[in-house]
Amino acid sequence: MSSVQTQESVLSVETLLDQHDLIVYNDDVNTFDHVIESLIKVCRHDSIQAEQCTLIIHYNGKCQVKRGTFEKLEPMCTALLDRGISAVIE
Repeated sequence: MSSVQTQESVLSVETLLDQHDLIVYNDDVNTFDHVIESLIKVCRHDSIQAEQCTLIIHYNGKCQVKRGTFEKLEPMCTALLDRGISAVIE
């Protein structure tokens, strides 16, 4: 394996390791419409994606709604929490 291929492989692995998930949890407080609207505004989902995530949250108890670096996800997580939605970064 050449050094260029090795460097590219290492960079790819480092990029994957730096990825985190923004998880939203189900609750008995927020309405479907509020969660859908929040996912559209905060996570920039389109309406269909937001609706599907909301159904997954409702039926499975949680859903990974976004993947990215911690720095990218942290403001989204904070915005969802400010809207009363249970969210964490894993």
